[in-house]
Amino acid sequence: MKEYFNSNKELKNIIRETSEIAGYLWQRGWAERNASNISVNITDLLKKEEISEYSLFPYFTLPLSYPKLAGSYFFVTGTGKRMRDLAWKPMKNLLILQLNGDASGYWIISQTIGDAENFLPTSELPTHLGIHQMIAERGSNEKVVMHTHAHELVTLTHAKEFCDQDRLNQVLWSMHPETVIFVPKGVGFVPYFLPGSVEIAAETLKALQNHDVALWEKHGVFAIGKSVEETFDAIDILAKSAHIFFMCRSANIIPDSFSEAQLAELRKLAENF
Repeated sequence: MKEYFNSNKELKNIIRETSEIAGYLWQRGWAERNASNISVNITDLLKKEEISEYSLFPYFTLPLSYPKLAGSYFFVTGTGKRMRDLAWKPMKNLLILQLNGDASGYWIISQTIGDAENFLPTSELPTHLGIHQMIAERGSNEKVVMHTHAHELVTLTHAKEFCDQDRLNQVLWSMHPETVIFVPKGVGFVPYFLPGSVEIAAETLKALQNHDVALWEKHGVFAIGKSVEETFDAIDILAKSAHIFFMCRSANIIPDSFSEAQLAELRKLAENF
């Protein structure tokens, strides 16, 4: 399998793109210690690959099954791994998984049993798989799920005023034209729940039904997209809007938001992208 991964140019390009974005997450200060995790559905790239010796690969059961993902392949970041390390040593910090026939468990096919450097996928794997399952159920073509601690956006949620989805989006859309154009669905707000809990996973799925980005109160963001770069861009643009808002506030300026007519004009422009 390792030889196959090395010869698969499309897969190598996606891994290269992921390692580059991992570096950006670290540079932006959104990936302290082992914060941030990424998963990519790569089934289209590996579905023709036949594995004959499943007994060679570590196997793990999942707390839930994800029937729409049966037999699917993913690469995911490893638990405890740092984005700054993934940026220059991707295959030592991410894994390639294949789900079993009813998606109740998975093999780590980028490792073999007994490898000295074996490690597990991100602890957020159930949330990632839940989101990929939702994507499969609705038949859309997003392939990427990304979680990171965009502090500009997290800061907004420390004010009760912005723990309201409508108010939050009003502010983010009103600071910069590109936010309306490239993130037209806005942000789904998720109130605080214990990280890694069933509750926060369920609320995140709910928020991503109608948005491409879910903002967790006092924690971070989950975003979905067709590529790793596109997913990062959505978070980056939203963070830019939040940053402009805080710059205005720190300069004792009350932001002069876009008018409803200007927002309508921008939304019409967004239809062309």
